[in-house]
Amino acid sequence: MSKYEPLWLYLNENNQDRYNLSYEKIKNILGFKLDHSFLTFKKELLEYGYEVKKISLKEKYVIIEKITKD
Repeated sequence: MSKYEPLWLYLNENNQDRYNLSYEKIKNILGFKLDHSFLTFKKELLEYGYEVKKISLKEKYVIIEKITKD
């Protein structure tokens, strides 16, 4: 089980097309601060039908969107 699985499940259960999550919101979901390993683990999101669109280090948020099939 991935340490980021609680976040992936949160996204999947809420089933929104787009998320703009602050680092603080992610910390509340996971129980720990977002760290550099997120860059490695973010590929797991594909299994849930989502992808990371943007990570803002300055403004401290992550945009995640549902993958659309064209």
